[in-house]
Amino acid sequence: MLLQIEKFTKGILSLPRYAKQILAVIVDLNLCILCTWLAFYLRLDQFVLIKGPILIAAVVSVGLALPVFWLLGLYRTIFRYSGLSIMFSVSIALLTYGFLYFSVFGIYGFIGIPRSIGILQPMLLFFAIISSRLLVKYLLGSNFLFKEKSKFLKKVLVYGAGKAGRQLASALVNSYELKVVGFLDDNVLLQGQVLEGQNIYSTARIPDLIKSKEVQLILLALPAISRHRRSEILKNLSQYQLQVQTLPTVTDIIQGKVTLSDIKDLDVDDILDRDQVLAKSELLTKSITSKVVLITGAGGSIGSELGRQIVKHNPKKLLLLELNEFALYKIYEELKIINKSLQIIPLLVNVQDQTKVNEIFKTFKVDTVYHAAAYKHVPLVEENISESIKNNVFGTLAVAEAALFRSVENFVLISSDKAVRPTNIMGASKRLSELCVQGLYHSRKNNKIKMSIVRFGNVLESSGSVIPKFKKQIKEGGPITLTHPDVTRYFMTLTEASQLVIQAGAMSEDCDVFVLDMGNSIKIKDLIYRIVKLSGLSVKDEHNKEGDIEIKIIGLRPGEKLYEELLLGDNPQKTQHPKILKAQDPFIPFNQLEVHLNNLKTLLDHNKVFEVKELLTEIVKTYQSNSAIVDHIYLEQGKFDKSPFLSVEEENKVVKIKNN
Repeated sequence: MLLQIEKFTKGILSLPRYAKQILAVIVDLNLCILCTWLAFYLRLDQFVLIKGPILIAAVVSVGLALPVFWLLGLYRTIFRYSGLSIMFSVSIALLTYGFLYFSVFGIYGFIGIPRSIGILQPMLLFFAIISSRLLVKYLLGSNFLFKEKSKFLKKVLVYGAGKAGRQLASALVNSYELKVVGFLDDNVLLQGQVLEGQNIYSTARIPDLIKSKEVQLILLALPAISRHRRSEILKNLSQYQLQVQTLPTVTDIIQGKVTLSDIKDLDVDDILDRDQVLAKSELLTKSITSKVVLITGAGGSIGSELGRQIVKHNPKKLLLLELNEFALYKIYEELKIINKSLQIIPLLVNVQDQTKVNEIFKTFKVDTVYHAAAYKHVPLVEENISESIKNNVFGTLAVAEAALFRSVENFVLISSDKAVRPTNIMGASKRLSELCVQGLYHSRKNNKIKMSIVRFGNVLESSGSVIPKFKKQIKEGGPITLTHPDVTRYFMTLTEASQLVIQAGAMSEDCDVFVLDMGNSIKIKDLIYRIVKLSGLSVKDEHNKEGDIEIKIIGLRPGEKLYEELLLGDNPQKTQHPKILKAQDPFIPFNQLEVHLNNLKTLLDHNKVFEVKELLTEIVKTYQSNSAIVDHIYLEQGKFDKSPFLSVEEENKVVKIKNN
């Protein structure tokens, strides 16, 4: 029987929308006739045939009901997904119909039709229509078809009994995967109450609920709370072996009804105890609104997010400069949708092409430049030294020289915390690119241009971030690979970093080095533990032999260091933004730096990697390599004097001998 009903309901659901509407009209037509007949039966206390006055009453009922129901939207409602709002919409339609029907038979009157029919028939039709809609909701919705299978659904507690929690629970009524078994809330006044048919519990009851209701998942429906409070809640939940997911921000909820698709895995910034500071609108618009803005590396993580932020503030034009064709196409198509009225120009260009870069600045009369083009993945840069330095250093040099020559208003170099006391080629090349910008600016004083360097740490959603890798490894059952148990990093969200870059650039008065306040550094091992626990799993270690996910230590990669720094000096200055500091870093006059750059270019052209590292050590005084050379081409060519596998100590010894 259950199987037959299931086949019938699936057949109904497979019908096109117009067919379902016609079916609903036919059902209501028959209900109008049936309720008219029942009204006469109740009034006369005897069975009667549908003819004469009764037929007139039935025809009038159909003639009034169907147009009223259609105009008031009853046939546009998808009743299998409707909640209690169905009662309100049907009531309005039936009251309108009842008034008209009573006016015809109760006030005006017809011979052979009792006036009481004008009241009885609408009342009966009200209950009939309500019952038919509820029956549709029960039969075609998940309540009937999946009642037998509900024991296989994942049991869910909704944390938050506010508006977002109510909307979420309502959306989950028709879920084929999740079943809400209760609410959690810290408000004592709400605890013990009933919401959407489910009890509201205190968080202290979680251990009992896990056992009694077999809870497997907690959904956070707290979009308006602070990051710090969210971190406290997550820390408390991490003691239970439960998966935790969350809802988007309150702004997203206001813009549309919360549905199951809004549920998402926890972002890592939910786990980090860090509140974002609201951006200053005057700083966001100062260098963008009505300006011709150029982003280099526009298809990368930072470049893409800069584009998303910039299009919101109405630049005159936005130029997207990128070497990777697919990355450029992807961000170009995305930004066109965000701001359809803005002229966005995609440019396939290598930033090292000085002639082409100059031509772009001249042709489009660029006002503001955000130079984000760089190779940033530490191990890959270490394995491809020549091309990485060419891109990071000489690409920056080409863009900065074009900006100075064409007197743009604002130039911003996106740098890295790895440029501070670097131990790898990526960091050394970024520090050298900083020196190039500083040296150029001070050697060619141009009051029309403001240049700045913005330095910050790891971005959570960037392509090189370890976080997506950890999540993927957890989904695959582990192990999670960790380079060193003591490695720590600074983290910031992509949106926050991009907004701060724009604001820092707008504050530049000379050639300033800005450092973004990244908060406290985080031990990666601790971060892994928190992510695993909030995924409903446990870490397998010496204290928990039966854990789910193992952590595998693989050792530091070439050029990698345990701790990152943001400042060369110790006296950063405050700015008008609490998350942006100004550093006082030394620079090299460009006439001296240019000699080194010419020598460096010659060495790079001949792929003399050992000498390149030597020269980098001489130019960037704080650079101290912590790895042997792992450049693939260099090792394959076997260009070392004795062995292609010199140790770090041997390399440093050779450097000292040559310097002396």
